[in-house]
Amino acid sequence: MHVTIPTGDGLDLEAVWDLPAAPPGMAVVLCHPHPLMRGSMDAPLIRGIAATMAGAGFAVLRFNFRGVGRSEGGWSGGTGEIEDVAAAVSTADAAHPDLPGAIAGWSFGAHTALRWQVRAGDTRPYAGIAPPISLTGDSDLPLPVALPPADRLFVIGDRDQFTTVADLEGYAAEAGARFEVMAGSDHFFAFRERQVADLLIGHFSPTG
Repeated sequence: MHVTIPTGDGLDLEAVWDLPAAPPGMAVVLCHPHPLMRGSMDAPLIRGIAATMAGAGFAVLRFNFRGVGRSEGGWSGGTGEIEDVAAAVSTADAAHPDLPGAIAGWSFGAHTALRWQVRAGDTRPYAGIAPPISLTGDSDLPLPVALPPADRLFVIGDRDQFTTVADLEGYAAEAGARFEVMAGSDHFFAFRERQVADLLIGHFSPTG
């Protein structure tokens, strides 16, 4: 289901709800990779995760960051993109006020979702798929000590081109988060969409 997300700074973002056939048990916001590296909500991994999670009973809101697809605006260096996450979360919470919420992202999306959690002091469950430990300047991942308490999962492929397993494992340990390595996968998890989605489903499920 296509929807429009209004941001706090006056932009409209393109978004899609992937919904289960039965009433959902949780609303999850899903954030895509870097806008300047052809990332979008239609990336195969993002679409695959959303479809699999919807089939498992989750309502999943995926959206295009500003300047991507039909979303208004343009790349803002990462700051405005945090506003986009905030707007997506507000939209998800308003659409499903009686459901628990969660947030997940891949690469830049995981990075930006985590920065939003710090800014908002948000404690909903989080899953980060292959977040770069460092991008540039002030866009490094937040220090683990700065993270608000939440159930968190980090996932990485053992062939990731941008972050080492050791670096992300160390970060996850300091953050008190779960950590999963997918053998044989690189940063893009080609043909592993279902396996990645299953990790998120397990993490976000009440018994996960």
